[in-house]
Amino acid sequence: MKKSPIYWIPSTWFAMGLPFVALATASSIMYKNMGISDTQIAFWTSLIMLPWTIKPLWGPFLEMYKTKKFFVYTTQIFTGCLFGLLALTLHANHFFSISIAVFALIAISGATHDTAADGVYLNELSPKLQAKYVGWQGAFYNLAKVFSGGALVYLAGEMEKKYGIANAWMTVMFIYGIVMVFLGLYNMKMLPAGGIVSEVHSFNDGVNTLKDVIVTFFQKKHIYFSLCFIVLYRFAEGQAIKITPLFFKAARADGGLGLSTSQVGVLYGVFGAISFVLGSIAAGYFVSNKGLNRKTLMMLCAFFNVPFLAYTFLAITQPENVYIIGGAVAVEYFGYGFGFVGLILFIMQNMAPGKYKMAHYAFGSGLMNLGFMIPSMISGFVSDYLGYKEFFIWVLISTIPAFLITWMVPLEKVQDIEHEIEMSND
Repeated sequence: MKKSPIYWIPSTWFAMGLPFVALATASSIMYKNMGISDTQIAFWTSLIMLPWTIKPLWGPFLEMYKTKKFFVYTTQIFTGCLFGLLALTLHANHFFSISIAVFALIAISGATHDTAADGVYLNELSPKLQAKYVGWQGAFYNLAKVFSGGALVYLAGEMEKKYGIANAWMTVMFIYGIVMVFLGLYNMKMLPAGGIVSEVHSFNDGVNTLKDVIVTFFQKKHIYFSLCFIVLYRFAEGQAIKITPLFFKAARADGGLGLSTSQVGVLYGVFGAISFVLGSIAAGYFVSNKGLNRKTLMMLCAFFNVPFLAYTFLAITQPENVYIIGGAVAVEYFGYGFGFVGLILFIMQNMAPGKYKMAHYAFGSGLMNLGFMIPSMISGFVSDYLGYKEFFIWVLISTIPAFLITWMVPLEKVQDIEHEIEMSND
């Protein structure tokens, strides 16, 4: 009997989000506490996320062996082992360069996992079910974000007081590893196969398939509009999300909020967690009822970008009341959870349909990550140059391209999507 998606979507997308968030957010706080500069943190913790952008290059080779399910649970277990190795590097003399190298390996494993997991999702669910469960997908992907940036950061902050920074974060990295191994063992039992493409039997077949994947991807209707959309939609977010935890930690004299590591953990783990899950699930049902049209996409874009006003407010007023700060985080995270669904569903329904659903979705999500990675890499320099208050005003200005491209990007009709899928399967 076929298992309900509820049995495997939460665990798989939590495992998808955990390493991504560890690199994007938790590592920044860890390095901040270890005395690394904002510029170095923003640059290196963004650069090592490159595998999520270039993952389509090895996607076709995953078709050569086993099923997509196999690659999902094996990379989860392998990523868990790498987190254990990472924990051991934090007492090394050159801990920063060594840990960055291990993080890069985690990124490669995580990107491979994401490609296979997306393939399972696209092959096992119809377009209607994809829309229905995309909210759950987004909720648990980003629940990993608040678990990582909330619960584990809070734990690290409390342990830092008793055992020192290196020991605290070593423990947290071991926890990452244990959770990933557990998820791998669970998904070994629960995941559906996700399909296997029998046409790819050798390396040469993989190369030829990759060529065809690239050519057919760029032959899609309105592809360049679509690429601009997925890159610019996250332009402001890529800057804000990277600097916000550093802004929370920075001294008030330097324009920050002077929060402790534990307080940052509470903000993300309580205020952020509840708000994000509610926003993601609400958006999934909203889009499944309304459909992905111009009006709903503009609403999703507004939910995604307008709440960055909350961080601008914090940077200008520097409030000391943790509930005011938490309210701002809640507003931003609800909007983030609600608006992010629009981006995922756009890639699923406007870029992925066709002969190479998994590979083309990987291309779309990889380029979506490029829209996050590039502004993240420069955000530390911009923040150091402008100061936190002016930086978050700049973030608001950076939302303008997202609104413009969302208004202009062509959208495919659901009937056309289903027809394209049927034609590709004939």
